[in-house]
Amino acid sequence: MKKVLITGCSGYIGSHLCKELENDYDIWGLDLFPPQAPIKEGQFIQHDINHPFGEFPEEFDAVIHLAARVRVNESRQMPIQYYITNLNGTMNVLAKIKTKNFIFASTGVAEYCNDPYGTSKKAAEDVVIEYCMSHNIQDFTIFRFYNVTGTNGYGPTNPDGLIANLLQAPQKGEFTIFGNDYNTPDGTCVRDYVHVNDLAQAHLLGLEHMKHNRGFSAFNLGNGNGFSVLEVIESCERVVSNKILYDIALPREGDPARLVANSAAAIREIGWKPNFEKIDDIVASAWRWHNLKVS
Repeated sequence: MKKVLITGCSGYIGSHLCKELENDYDIWGLDLFPPQAPIKEGQFIQHDINHPFGEFPEEFDAVIHLAARVRVNESRQMPIQYYITNLNGTMNVLAKIKTKNFIFASTGVAEYCNDPYGTSKKAAEDVVIEYCMSHNIQDFTIFRFYNVTGTNGYGPTNPDGLIANLLQAPQKGEFTIFGNDYNTPDGTCVRDYVHVNDLAQAHLLGLEHMKHNRGFSAFNLGNGNGFSVLEVIESCERVVSNKILYDIALPREGDPARLVANSAAAIREIGWKPNFEKIDDIVASAWRWHNLKVS
């Protein structure tokens, strides 16, 4: 296995993944926009997955399908666009790109389906499973990401996550917490945060796993530790040495009180273990890159 296509190669996770795999694989990238860091000439394909592909002569040893719409709040405002990209776009990729090994990037909220983002990803999971089983794709894996954050200073950062928003709060003013009466220790939502480097490492291990195993696998990817919104705020205050002002608003519809990964299968079967487990380490990684961006 050598030639790997990454859809969504120019995005936050995709750019980190290209960097992680470039020494071991011949990377091809597909995205609507060119990547910040160059991929070898002739190996970047500019295409919108919402539109069907023409003839696709290349065959790949593996495809990692990251390209998607991924903003939960936005999905509530424009649900049809999320179904078009996350479901129909995935079908377009499956229908035309030739491979025997397929990795699909899904989300931990797919198991809860409280919003169009999670629902569209769960529907796409079902399509991937049915298509791969009926079209002789020998090995196919679903990785369910939890809240991805941090950076190694490569490619774009995640502009929309809780930590990114908190790190900008001192410049922008107050931050809003949605709900403080959940059934959690401090009343705010509890979430699992996984560093993007750890996520990229999981894909490298997943490709290695495919070389020796056949069939379908699904793995949750999170660090297994839940942190409340208040705990993340306190961590950000420690890292930036600045007080973050916040107010309390009503809970958002569909937000579960607790969403924490059980990554035991990934640890057991592909040998994955997150290196970033402490919230302060994750926040500090994001803060270093944030400082570079604003300096």
